[in-house]
Parts: sequence; C-alpha cells; structure tokens
Amino acid sequence: MCCLKSLHVKDSSQEGVITRDIHRTFPAHDYFKGTGGDGQDSLYKICKAYSVYDSEIGYCQGQSFLAAVLLLHMPEEQAFCVLVKIMYEYGLRELYRNNFEDLHCKFYQLERLLQEQLPDLYNHFMDLNLEAHMYASQWFLTLFTAKFPLCMVFHIIDLLLCEGLSIIFNVALALLKTSKEDLLQADFEGALKFFRVQLPKRYRAEENARRLMEQACNIKLLLKEHCEKMMEEVSIMVAYDAHVFSQIYEEDFFAKMVAISKPKPVVPTKKLKKYEKEYQAMRENQLQQEDPIDRYKRENRRLQEASMRLEQENDDLAHELVTSKIALRNDLDQAEDKADVLNKELLLTKQKLVDTEDEKRRQEEETTQLKEVFRRELEKADLEIKKTTAIIAEYKQICSQLSTRLEKQQAASKEELDIVKSKVMGCERCSEVFSKEGTLQLPAVSRDNRDQDMDEEKDSLKKQLREMELDLAQTKLQLVEAKCKIQELEHQRGALLNEIQAAKNSWFNKTMNSLKTATGTQPPPPPPPPKEGM
Repeated sequence: MCCLKSLHVKDSSQEGVITRDIHRTFPAHDYFKGTGGDGQDSLYKICKAYSVYDSEIGYCQGQSFLAAVLLLHMPEEQAFCVLVKIMYEYGLRELYRNNFEDLHCKFYQLERLLQEQLPDLYNHFMDLNLEAHMYASQWFLTLFTAKFPLCMVFHIIDLLLCEGLSIIFNVALALLKTSKEDLLQADFEGALKFFRVQLPKRYRAEENARRLMEQACNIKLLLKEHCEKMMEEVSIMVAYDAHVFSQIYEEDFFAKMVAISKPKPVVPTKKLKKYEKEYQAMRENQLQQEDPIDRYKRENRRLQEASMRLEQENDDLAHELVTSKIALRNDLDQAEDKADVLNKELLLTKQKLVDTEDEKRRQEEETTQLKEVFRRELEKADLEIKKTTAIIAEYKQICSQLSTRLEKQQAASKEELDIVKSKVMGCERCSEVFSKEGTLQLPAVSRDNRDQDMDEEKDSLKKQLREMELDLAQTKLQLVEAKCKIQELEHQRGALLNEIQAAKNSWFNKTMNSLKTATGTQPPPPPPPPKEGM
C-alpha cells in the first residue's frame, strides 16, 4: 500500500475544498491557527492523501477535524494510518456510501433508542418535527470533533477505538439525557440553536466532560466493565507504540500499521441490530409502495435540506472563524497597545533612573564638598585650640615668672634691710642712739615713699595679674565657644548625611518599584548607607 509521502504529492480534485476547510479547523488552537504553519501543513497532507487513497468517497467535509484530533497525539504518518483504519475497519466510511443510507439507519436507531429511554423528549421532538438528522449529523460524521471541546473529544475517540462506532449512541443519549430539561422548554429554532451553540459550551470544563463520559458508559448499550476499562486508557495513543513505528520501513509502513493495530471486532448490540432490521424492512416497504417520482422528489427534498443544513453549518463555521480572527486581532491589538504602554513606561523608568543617577552624583559631590568644608572647619578649630592652649601656657609661664620675681625682690629687700640693720647696730654711735631712742624710726617721708613704691609695684603686678586672668577667662570662653561650634557643625553634618541617605533611599526605592511594575522583575536591594568617616 502507498504511504503518506507518496500519496499527498499526487493530484486531487478536492484540493480547493480541503484548503478551505483547513483554515476553518480549530482556528483558535495554537498548533493550527498559523496560516502555512506546521499544523495546517500536516493536516493538508493527511486530508489530501486520504482523498487520493479513497477514490470512491474521497475527502468529505468534517474529516479535517478528526484528522486534526489525531495529529495532536501522533506524527502525521501515524495519524493518516489511524484515520484510514477508522474509516474502513470501524465503519465510518459506510456512513458516506449509498447516498448516506447507513447514516439514515443510524438516525433511525438513535430515534428508537430515544423513544425507549427518553419517551417524553422523543414526543416533544415529534411535536416539533425535529428529526435526528437535524442535530445529530455531525455527531456521526465527525465523531463530535467539529463542535465539542477537545477535552471531551479525546475521551470519545478513546472509547471509539476500544468499542467501535456504537459508542456514538451512548454519547448521544448521554447528551440528550443531561440536556432534557432545556430541550423540553425549547421550540424548534431554540432547540436547533441549543444543539449548535449552548450544548458544546457546557463541556468546556474537563470535569463536566468526564462526568458525561461516565454517564455514557453507564447506559446499557455497552458492557459497563468494558467502559470502565476504556476510561482508564491514557490517551488515543493506545495500541500504538512509537518504538514499533521507528522500525517500520517506508514501503511497508501501512501494512505494518494495520497488522499491529487491528481492532477487536465491533459487534452491535441486540437492540441496534433489531432497529437496523426494522429500518431495512421499513425502507424496503417504502421502496415497494412508493412511486419512483415521489421517491425522487423525496430524495431531492432531503438532499436540499441536507444541502441547506450543510450551508448553514458552513456559515456557522465561517462566522466562528471570522469571530475567532476578530477576537485574535483584538487580543493582538490589546497586546500591542500594552506593549507600547510598557515600552513608554520602560523609557520613563530609564529616564528616571538616569535622573536618579545624576541626582545621586550631584548629592555625592555636595557630600564631598560638605566633608571638605567640615574638614577645613575642624582644622581651623584645631588650630584655634592649639593657639589658645599656647597662649594659656605662655600666660601661666609669665605669671609664674612674675611670682618668682616678686618673691626674689621681697627676699632681696629683706636681705638689704638686714644688712642695713646689722651695719647700724655695728656703729657705736648709731647703737647708742638706738639704745636711747628705742627702735629706729625712719623718716616718715622716706618710709611713705617706699611703701608707696611697693604699693604701686604691687598694684601694677595685681593689675597685670588681673589682665592675665581676664585674658585667660576670655581664652577659656573662646575655647568653649569653639567646642560648641564644633559640636553644632558635627550635628549639622550628621543631619545632612541622614537627609542625603534618606533622599538616596527614596529615589532608589521609587526607581526600583517603577522598574518592577514596568518589567515585572524583582528590584535589587538598596545600596548600603555610606560610612560616617567617608
């Protein structure tokens, strides 16, 4: 048999239809939304290869969805082989043959099952003239892949590969059962809209899809233990081993694929078999009793209805595609606007950062200048202190010298007085005078003059001492004032350093917060405060 590589290069009369459907297949999915991307390219190859491979049926609308689901789980050659197996061995191809005769048999079986299990809903559909082909066509032809969420479709394909095409009846009845209350309240148009729009939206949540699959397996058309086993399968990759595929040569790829993945026989249940016989008998009676012209008219009317329905579905798909593209365009515009805003904020933040660095540099220069001013003031104060200390020491030395001088003068005067006294006492005449007259009485004038001179000298010394004490007090006062000024300058320096550091932290924190808001990154920690001695 031919493989995918040799089939997709051949010409196909359905290339235009395939190309149009490719762009409508999961347009919002990341793998398929890119025009000309890997997803659309692989999907085009598979659909075109099948149209060449199956010359009788060819490509049918909706097959692209099934092929896309397979592509999400396996390489394109494996996906093509699995698609061929589903179409041929699982009986999906039969639904397209003989003017969709087998598909109408499925519709009849579904309506009979609905009449048996949900009679009130069946009667409501009969009152509305709502037939199964009006809402269940895509269920059978695309295996629920065209409308329903992928999380639900994956479960359905798993069950299909394990149990065969009859699982569609289980899922269909589960959908009708869970939507019974809504459908009973709807009219004809409302019911069609419910099947087309609202029903698929219900199962976007994976939990809802899982519950639906459990309910489908509990319907007594399949053996419950088989369904439970199916639900435990990991994915649609069941029965396919990638290691086996890597060892298959290109020329016998499809033959080996069929050999390793042969499904177990699909045996219809008794009820489905019974309903199929009823439908065949009914069709035979209709063909025998019906006039050929009436039959052709009915077939024509049915085909027209099918064509209108397909056109409506086509319009819905086109509308969904346009809506998705518009939504994507809006999202892209919003993302671009947001990117522009973020770029502007980033530029502003960079400008703020530059301004902050300039401000930091300026403050550092001011700090350096203040440090230099403080250093000079301290040196000046130190010089004043040294000068004052030297003056004080000099004054103390002068005072000491004056005291020593005064003591020496007093001692010299006393010695001179003693010498004069001894000389006077040595003279006999003077001694007699002293003995007669008593103690020597110096002339009042000379004694007063001497006392006056001594008092003046003492006053002069006291005056100099007072002046020195006054200078010493002033020097001490200047020293105290200098110390106070130094303390005040130190205090101002500390306050300025605190203000500078606070300003640095404030600017830095604001800048980092702006960067964090704009770029979503964590801001670096603020720089450590400068040391006092710097």
